[in-house]
Amino acid sequence: MFAGLPELGISNGEDLKETLTNCTEPLKAIDQFQTENGILLPTLQSALPFLDLHGTPRLEFHQSVFDELRDKLMERVATIAEGKDEERYGKLEELLEKSFPLVKMPSIQPVVISFLFIVCAVEVKRQIWQDNQALFGDEVSPLLKQYIVEKEAALFSSDLSILHNFFSPSPKARRQGEVVLKLTQMIGKNVKLYDMVLQFLRTLFLRTRNVHYCTLRAELLMSLHDLDISEICSVDPCHKFTWCLDACIREKFVDAKRARELQGFLDGVKKGQEQVLGDLSMILCDPFACNTLVLSTVRNLQELLSQDALPRDSPDLMLLLRMLSLGQGAWDMIDSQVFKEPRLELEVVTRFLPAMLSVVVDDYTFTVEQKLPSEEKTSLTYPTALPDAFNKYLQENRVACEIGLYYTLHIAKQRNKNALQRLLPALVETHNEMAFGDIFLHLLTGHLTLLSDEFGTEEFCSAVFDGFLLASFSRKKIKLKIYSNPLSIPQKNMKCLGSLMSDNKVYERHSITQLYESRSN
Repeated sequence: MFAGLPELGISNGEDLKETLTNCTEPLKAIDQFQTENGILLPTLQSALPFLDLHGTPRLEFHQSVFDELRDKLMERVATIAEGKDEERYGKLEELLEKSFPLVKMPSIQPVVISFLFIVCAVEVKRQIWQDNQALFGDEVSPLLKQYIVEKEAALFSSDLSILHNFFSPSPKARRQGEVVLKLTQMIGKNVKLYDMVLQFLRTLFLRTRNVHYCTLRAELLMSLHDLDISEICSVDPCHKFTWCLDACIREKFVDAKRARELQGFLDGVKKGQEQVLGDLSMILCDPFACNTLVLSTVRNLQELLSQDALPRDSPDLMLLLRMLSLGQGAWDMIDSQVFKEPRLELEVVTRFLPAMLSVVVDDYTFTVEQKLPSEEKTSLTYPTALPDAFNKYLQENRVACEIGLYYTLHIAKQRNKNALQRLLPALVETHNEMAFGDIFLHLLTGHLTLLSDEFGTEEFCSAVFDGFLLASFSRKKIKLKIYSNPLSIPQKNMKCLGSLMSDNKVYERHSITQLYESRSN
């Protein structure tokens, strides 16, 4: 029980036994032993009799002090291990060398083991992790939190434009992130650890609905693919699908060849293997995948318009809608554990898309009309209302809403003020308030920076702020609009500021005012 203490110059039970055997006055010997080996704190000696008055044994007191010191030591070890100090491993090895003689002492053993675990090679840690999911979870959890913080920081960064936004980094560049590289190193070739991480991601996705966990699921698999870890890639049924989709994300477009490959993977899910649809849906729920699919859908619709073709006659478009539907239904599928592709509403194809194309035709017709010589122009005015089917499916269908939002971004990118003023009011009421999601607002903000001249007019500012932002916008997100659009006319900015501060707390009003003033200077 006390093995190793003599090596550190600390008396143990055997020393006390020898002292009592050879002494003539046992009580004095015990008192001297306690003085020499007790807590060397002068002020403590006068306080100890109070414990005696309360009937608290000295053993209980010393044990509580020991436990507290041990916990503090383990916290200090963890702090050193997580630090950036280049000498941290030297410090840990020095502590390990001092404490290793006590490895057989049960009360000290946890400290020694923690030293050993921290300084041992990652190959050894993998063997420990695979049999201790809780310990592995403790190691992985801070990394997953860090990943989400980094993604949200990118979304809420003020350094954005049409050329630099959340989706600008290439897939390979994103996989060089600290978290992905650390997770890849921790997993190595261990399939069991890989499965654990995937389960953590599924659980967190279900708990939070945060789609960035879907991004990490895809990035982790492709990071292992980059390292040619065949032991894992060969057993993940989503590998080839994710690989093909990754190429599409890199190009920001799903071409006909890759569309056929992706369709082959989806059609190849055999009976009894439907559970793979849960992982495929997570991969398609990745915002980067969704961004690529919707951009491809908008582009496909434009091509159909130029060919006078109907949406339902395009196999590539139907596949894109199928994958969008599968990705949008990821949370419901994993939550219900019913692994079946969600059925796409036929009316999205037969009613919503034609309605959206009619909006495109209206805009194109008006643009052509404006370019005609004055003697050939008619009294055509730009329409302000939208087709009922367009508004209806924006509110009722997730896939239709996503397409409608990206069409709005497409219009903003083209600096089409008239079309944007027509579309924005319809976005106030969308399915699950998707128009006020972080990703869409991030992209819209970047696209609106192209319209700095238009923000100098009362009409356009009213459409953007009164017609959309202030109609249904949380206060914190409004701050991003003021921050990103300092060129708006002062009167409109002050009106927005007044609306922001009307019902906010004092400290929030102060922070918003500071933000506005900093952007105005």
